[in-house]
Order: sequence, then structure tokens, then C-alpha cells
Amino acid sequence: MAQRALDRLVNAIEGEDRLDRPGHRLEQGRAFAENLLGITRGRARGFLHGVWLGHPLHPVLTDLPIGSWTTALVLDLTGRKRAARAAVGVGLAGALAAAVTGLHDWQHTHDNARRVGMVHGTLNTLAVALYGWSWWQRGRGHHLRGRLATLLGYPVLMAGGFLGGTLVHRHRIGVDQTSGQLEPRRFTPVPAERDLTGNRPHRVRAGDVDVVLVRADGRIHALENACPHLGGPLSEGWLRDGSITCPWHGSKFELRSGESLNGPATAPVPCFQVRVRDGWIEVRRAAVAATAPPGSALVHQQEVRP
Repeated sequence: MAQRALDRLVNAIEGEDRLDRPGHRLEQGRAFAENLLGITRGRARGFLHGVWLGHPLHPVLTDLPIGSWTTALVLDLTGRKRAARAAVGVGLAGALAAAVTGLHDWQHTHDNARRVGMVHGTLNTLAVALYGWSWWQRGRGHHLRGRLATLLGYPVLMAGGFLGGTLVHRHRIGVDQTSGQLEPRRFTPVPAERDLTGNRPHRVRAGDVDVVLVRADGRIHALENACPHLGGPLSEGWLRDGSITCPWHGSKFELRSGESLNGPATAPVPCFQVRVRDGWIEVRRAAVAATAPPGSALVHQQEVRP
């Protein structure tokens, strides 16, 4: 019964096109602020997305306000007023950091997921306002008001957390969109070497997996065609300085290793080993190196010859 009611609620949010206009305005404001601060590209962009971590940074930061504000509830029950206010303050700091990274990730969502993200962010903003008021009132000695704001803010926080889970598990935001297959385990023929012409990506099929082939620096590189972020076709992207860029959201991947260089994709693109036999290009799935750091496959796209 509860599940059906929640499904209807989520469906209503997803179908609410009136959320699109404020969403566009928020996107414009976000883009202006990030351009002004110079964090639209490079290391800052990758840091906020969590490329260095190997998965999105936002969900990690959300644990801090949830844990701190739950602790504040318990401390209120035991009468530890100063400790409760400190817990509320720690949660506020974590919530602000989570808001920045969440907004950074939200900009690369679409349609239904974008609408759910709008409501998710609105609820979390309301929770931050209530906990901010709680922290302020506690500091002035009005602990009863502070507790009331905490009690009001906690269910709002949980509702926002539910929609955050919807974004991950229903819309797969932040989830690696590559196939996850281990095939082909053996070298599988794809187009002939003579067909790999021009300095551009070529989409081919290796068993049940779409592969993008690129000839660069005298070598042939093979990556899975789906971008790990939202499955964008890398074969329609562009090449530059030993990397390939997804045409959908600008995620850049190193051709040699598949490593994500800037986000929003945080996972690497799976790589394939390549060899040329009798004029035919053959590929097989490359194993991930055991010593690879987060966000990097660290496999060598070396052309293998018999």
C-alpha cells in the first residue's frame, strides 16, 4: 500500500512539466556562477563530480548531515544541549557541501530525473533552512524552538533522501552505465584494418557489446562505446590529445586506459585489448589492473600481434 502511494507520488513529480521552467532558470544561474568562479572545466569540475574518488562525491557528503542531525535528535532526548547544537552545526556544513556537489551533478540530468532532482533539492533546501534556524535559536538560548525546528526538519530530510534514492535506483544517476560484461573473453574479429580510416571514432560490434575503435599515435585503441555517465555514444564524440570526449555531457576519457579525466562520468570506460591478424582487427575484453587507483582502469591499449 505504502509502495503504491510512493510510486504515484514519484510518477506525479516526473510528469510535472511546470518544474521545467524554474529548472532552466536554476541551470542558467548555476552556469553563470560556475563560469564566474572558473570551475566549469579541468580539475575543479572533476573534483566536484568525484572523479578522484571513483564514484560521485555527492552521496558521500549526504551522509554527514543525515548522521549529524540524527545524532542531534538523540542528544536532545538526553538533554545535552550544547552537544546537540554542535551536531546541528556539523550537519549544516556537510549539507552545504552536499548541495554544491549535488547541483553540479544535477545539471547533467534530463527530463523525469531532472524534475525529481528539482524536488529533491527543494526539500533539502527547506531542511537546511529549518536546521539553520534551529542552530541560530539554540545559540540564543531558545532550545525549545531549536528542538521544534529539528523535529520539523527531520521528516523533510528523509523525504529528500527518498527522492535521492529514486534518482540512483530508478533513474540510475551516478551509476556506471557501461555493460559490465566480461565478454568477449577471446579475440573477436571486428572490421578490417583498412576500414579504420581517418582520424575519427568508428563504432563496431564485438559479440554483444558496442565498441569504439580509434587509431591514434600509430596505435589502435578500443573502448566500450557507452559513456559510463548516461550511456552517451562515444563513437559520436571527438578526439583530442589522446582522449575521446562524450558528445552528451563532455566527459573526457583517456584512450590508452579509459580513465575519466574531468567528469561528470566518474567511472572509467572499459577497455579492450587489440591485435591485427591477417588484416583484420580483433579485440577482447581487457582485465582491470589490480593496482588501479579509483576512477582508472589503467590497462595498456597496446596492439597485440601474433
